[in-house]
Amino acid sequence: METILTPEAKKFIEEWNSPTPYVTARTSGSTGTPKEIRLLKTDMRASAKATINFFGLHSRSWLHLPLSPDYIAGKMQIVRALESGATLTVEDATNRPLSGLSLNTGRRISLLPVVPSQVCGVLSSGFTDRIDNMIIGGAPLAPADEQRIIDSGIPSFATYGMTETCSHVALRRLGSECFSALPRFRFSADPRGCLVINSETMSFGQLVTNDIVELDSPQAFRWRGRFDNVINSGGLKISPEEIEKKIAHLFPDGTNFYIASRRSERWGEEAVLVTDLREPADNLINLIETEVGHLRAPKALIFDPDIQRTSSKKIIRRKF
Repeated sequence: METILTPEAKKFIEEWNSPTPYVTARTSGSTGTPKEIRLLKTDMRASAKATINFFGLHSRSWLHLPLSPDYIAGKMQIVRALESGATLTVEDATNRPLSGLSLNTGRRISLLPVVPSQVCGVLSSGFTDRIDNMIIGGAPLAPADEQRIIDSGIPSFATYGMTETCSHVALRRLGSECFSALPRFRFSADPRGCLVINSETMSFGQLVTNDIVELDSPQAFRWRGRFDNVINSGGLKISPEEIEKKIAHLFPDGTNFYIASRRSERWGEEAVLVTDLREPADNLINLIETEVGHLRAPKALIFDPDIQRTSSKKIIRRKF
């Protein structure tokens, strides 16, 4: 099989092969305004080698890329191919990945990175029995989609990382709650309970995040939510992401929803449910209370037909 590249991928490879010690990458804007940052090529190589070693990639591997090379996930898949000598094929980013590939290739895809919005396309592509490993990142994976992937039999992992870390530093096998460190990364927590990433090979050395975690060990953690999303309701700390995970099964597939905060004269802040579901069940709030308890349940329902997302498909959370 020969290498297939898009114009965007060719442009990145030219930048990679240039004499400058860094490349420019765009952040997704999930924690603020999207911006361009410079990443050292030495850091990107170190990240690529960690993934190459974890998945056992080599010159006979096939790496496919259905993501934009403008963002870190796309850039790093290209670097992995260049560093391992693997065959690389690239397609334009759509929600129907793999649809342009021939099932007659006879080869298996060694590593496929996708975002959650592409999962349904992968599962209907006809390639499910030809994917050795799939990694899903960019945004949280809906529980129903996670179960569909598990049922498909594709060995799959959710990723944890960010542009500043040159893609993922930890992987969670679907069906498990625990993220495990890639080689040469270690984890600790700061006084807020937020993850601190420690690395021997990356130039940042130590990076403090705003992700609330439970540490299982210096090599493993459970993600609980974003510190900047926590709702302080009369002293009770409510993590929207934990609530959302527990109530996801109450919504029809394809429904967008999130827990937000609004001002409360009595409690300072209180949780509210924002959804694009036009006709929610009359007892939806009561059903949520059954799942999470009265104190953590949203106190109102807000209809928003146009819930916005970042370029990496994370929901943009409004405050009310």
